[in-house]
Amino acid sequence: MVEKVINYLHENREKHLEKLNDFLSIPSVSTDSIHNNDVEQAAKFVADYLNELGFSSVEVMQTKKHPLVYGEWMEAGENAPTVLLYGHYDVQPADPYELWDSEPFKPEVRNGRLYARGSSDDKGQVFMHLAVFEAYIKTTGTLPLNVKVCIEGEEEIGSENLYEILEKQKEKFDADFAVISDSGMVDSGQPTILYGLKGFTGLEFTVKGPSRDLHSGIYGGAVRNPAMAMAHILSTLKNMDEVVTVDGFYDGVEELTSDERELIKNVPGEDFVNSTGIPETTPEQGYTAKEHTMARPTLEINGLYSGYQGEGTKTIIPSSATAKLTCRLVPGQNPTRIQELLVEHLEKNVPAGVTIDIKREPLSAKAYKVDPNHPLITKAAKSYSEAFGKETVYVRMGGSIPVVELIETIYNIPIVLLGFGTPDDRLHSPNESFPLESFDKGMETLVYYWNEVRSK
Repeated sequence: MVEKVINYLHENREKHLEKLNDFLSIPSVSTDSIHNNDVEQAAKFVADYLNELGFSSVEVMQTKKHPLVYGEWMEAGENAPTVLLYGHYDVQPADPYELWDSEPFKPEVRNGRLYARGSSDDKGQVFMHLAVFEAYIKTTGTLPLNVKVCIEGEEEIGSENLYEILEKQKEKFDADFAVISDSGMVDSGQPTILYGLKGFTGLEFTVKGPSRDLHSGIYGGAVRNPAMAMAHILSTLKNMDEVVTVDGFYDGVEELTSDERELIKNVPGEDFVNSTGIPETTPEQGYTAKEHTMARPTLEINGLYSGYQGEGTKTIIPSSATAKLTCRLVPGQNPTRIQELLVEHLEKNVPAGVTIDIKREPLSAKAYKVDPNHPLITKAAKSYSEAFGKETVYVRMGGSIPVVELIETIYNIPIVLLGFGTPDDRLHSPNESFPLESFDKGMETLVYYWNEVRSK
C-alpha cells in the first residue's frame, strides 16, 4: 500500500508542483487589509482542495478577522486514531520587494529550490499534507487514520482568534494527537525531531528624568542622567557568566538530564563564530552553546535607545531612555510569573532621581516539551529516516510557536512537530524558498508516518 501511494506522488509530482504554484501565487498577507480578498482566496483554495478529496464537513469558518478552514475525514473507523492537522495559509509581507531575485508571488525554481513567499512558511508544508491525502485516497480509497484539518489565516499576526474557536468548539477539533508542519530541520536533508519549544514573554520600560533634554554642562552633576540610570538597571539583569540575576527566574526550571545532553550533543551544530561573525560563543556557565540555545532560558535586550542619534555631538542629558526585553522560557517557567519577577526587579533597582514606566508584552507562551521516547515521536523518527536515508536527530528549539501551547492547554494531547524546512529557507525575508528535496522526501515521510501510526 505504501509503495502505491509513494508511486502516485512520484507520477504526479509536476501536477502537484503546478497546483502548489497556484497556491503560492495568492498574496495572502494577513497583516495588511489591502490583501483581505487574497486571504479569502487562499482559504477557498484549501477548502476546495479538501472538497475535491472528499473530506466531509468542509467549512470556511469566519472569525473576527480572517477565516479558518476546517474539514474532516472520519472514514477510517472507530478503532483508528484521529489526528488534528494544524497549519496556516497566511504569509508575511514580501517587502522590501527590491531585494527579491524573482517576484515573491510568482513561484520560480532555481538550483533545486522553489522560491516564493510562503513556500516554506507555511503554504508549502500545508500543501504537502493535502497532496499526501490525495495520494492515499486516489490509490487506496481512504486514509489510514481519521483526520481533522485546521488551517488558519492569522498565524502571522498572532492567531488572535484561534483560541476562542478551539475552546468554544472543543469537541469539533478534539483528536488523539496533533501534527504541525511549521518548522524545520537542522540542516538540508537531515531528518530532525523537534520535541521541545521555548516559551516567551517580555516587556518594554522607559526610564524618565527631566521633563525635557537638558544642557549637560549646566545640569550635569545635579540631574540623574536617564541613559546612565538605564545602563545601571540593565547591568543588574545578568552577570558576566550569562546567568540571569533576577530573583526567582530559575525557580522550577527542569535540569538537563544526561540523556538529553547526549541527544543535543549528537545534533549537527551550527558554527556560530562563522555564521554570526562573533569572536567566540558565550553560553551560560556550565552549558554548551547548543544546550543554552535549545534548552536553557534566556533574557535578552532587543532594543535600546536614548538621547541624540545624529551625526556629531549634542551635549545633552536626555530626558528618557527606553529598552525592550524578551525572555525565552523552558518547561517549569510560567510566562506571567516571569514577567512579574522582571517588573519587581526593575522597580527595585531604579536609582534615585528618575522614575520608571513599564509596559508588559501582551503576547506570551509557555514552553512545550514532549517525551522524545513517546511512541508517536519514535514513529516519526523512523519515518523520517526511512524517507531521507539518515539517522534522525532530536532537538529542542529556541523559538516559540504559540499555537502549540493553545492546543496543549485546551486538549492536553501529544503534539508532533513534523517540519521539513531548512536553515537556508529565509523565512520572513526576501527570497524565501523551499528545497524540492524536502518537498519530495517530506511527503514520503508523511506517507510512512500515517501508515506507522495506523499500524500501532
